[in-house]
Amino acid sequence: MTEQVGTQMSRRQFLMQVGKAGGAVAVYSAMSTLGLLGQSASAATLPPPGEVNAAQRNGKRIVILGAGLAGMTAALEMTKAGYECVILEARSRPGGRNWTIRRGDAVTETGGVKQVARFDEGLYFNPGPARIPQHHITMKYCRELGVPLEVFGNVNDAAYFYSENVGPLSGKKIRKREAKADVRGYTSELLAKAVDRNALNLPLTESDKEKLVAYLRREGDLDADLFYKGSGRRGYKVLPGGGETPGVREDPYNLSAIIQSGFGNSFNSEYSLDQQMMMFQPVGGMDQIGKAFARKVGHVIRYQAVVQRIRQSESGVSVTYRADDGSVQEATGDYCICTIPLSVLKDIPADFSKEMSEAIGKISYATTGKIGFQFRRRFWEIDEGIYSGMTTTNMDINQIWYPSSDYLSRKGIVVGYYNFGEAAVQLGDMSLAEREEYALKQGAKIHPQYHKEFETSFSIAWHKTTYNMGGWASYSAADRKDYYPTLNKPDGRIYLAGEHLSYLTGWMAGAFESALLTVKAIQERVMKA
Repeated sequence: MTEQVGTQMSRRQFLMQVGKAGGAVAVYSAMSTLGLLGQSASAATLPPPGEVNAAQRNGKRIVILGAGLAGMTAALEMTKAGYECVILEARSRPGGRNWTIRRGDAVTETGGVKQVARFDEGLYFNPGPARIPQHHITMKYCRELGVPLEVFGNVNDAAYFYSENVGPLSGKKIRKREAKADVRGYTSELLAKAVDRNALNLPLTESDKEKLVAYLRREGDLDADLFYKGSGRRGYKVLPGGGETPGVREDPYNLSAIIQSGFGNSFNSEYSLDQQMMMFQPVGGMDQIGKAFARKVGHVIRYQAVVQRIRQSESGVSVTYRADDGSVQEATGDYCICTIPLSVLKDIPADFSKEMSEAIGKISYATTGKIGFQFRRRFWEIDEGIYSGMTTTNMDINQIWYPSSDYLSRKGIVVGYYNFGEAAVQLGDMSLAEREEYALKQGAKIHPQYHKEFETSFSIAWHKTTYNMGGWASYSAADRKDYYPTLNKPDGRIYLAGEHLSYLTGWMAGAFESALLTVKAIQERVMKA
């Protein structure tokens, strides 16, 4: 049959004929046969517009709660497929955590603390997501929506490690390339000597051992006697140059100092699939993705619509919300896609089952925060040769991120801290001025230029950010087993979606993947009805 469909009529024509003859159930069966159902969400397997009997969808209305990436993805895909959608968004902007702070932007935290960004025109700070792994579905949507991308410098070995109370290297800023070369060198030396002396109980032939030792010699830059004595990989006191300047190498740190430093414990984050170095960011700020979505579905978004109650019956859903003029209004539909973070949803009255209500209330959210510092001079480039990447510390500020755009320009915005857990709570519960001074004081231990070059800041404490109340869903193994399956199932006519309904929590891709699965589930349900 599929050969005849391909040669005699289009899939659309075929499915329309099936629909006329047998209705939605027949269409669903035919789509399954044609392979239009049952594939992964990331493969974008939703039926193309018009390939399902349109009569089965006429009049179907979807109420979507939240104009973040999950909500707008759901609206985009459902409108492509012929559904009517309305999005209720509590904020006055699209994107949710896909957010960029620019001059004049104002934010009021829970508790009433308000700040207004004073960055120069053209400069910006991404307080939420800031990077895109190249294998994430986010890349697909950037292509579809025409969002220009540029490289994000996720790994830059010119940046520093800086730790306190870790032995001889305490309080010293160490170039990442130095620490990495020394850890790799000493580890290779120890393993090569163990292999060479038959000290390892491994099923290796003599030829295997010779090849392994040869590899380790190259990997660790060992000498002929299998000793690590430093390497040009870690940098130079005097760089090689023209004429008779071969370069002067720096001596390695001793093995004990490197072990005590704990720097090697940070290397593994760069090996994970989602953190490998070639990453991307939208040109001009992360919110370019949300804005691109809004250009497609903005006409169905009701901004400053704060959800008050979610109701459902056997025939439909109704959502009561407070509109921007203060009036209480209602949106009704056949189904609801709720992308509100669980940390907020748990406090909204809703007609959820007992099992669903319990699951929503059990999931914790990560505490995390960021601060953006505007500096009048790009000293990290001019004085220290750091172009993008991040410095890693064991202080409360945790990380310093250098901008991956506008290289060689005059000013720039550095992420002065990106922290988690108790450190994020500690700084987030400070006043705005205290956060700023705390981060400047710690950062100045690494960059003494901080106070002289500093101009202004803007900070975000996600556990105090209205309509989020946390960074991202933080599941334990028990949560994944006990509650996650419930959250992923429809509760009557209400479907949950968002990064919290994925194994990509904290990533934009989690929102996209979850939204696609939810849209597909509703389409299948409608066609079976």
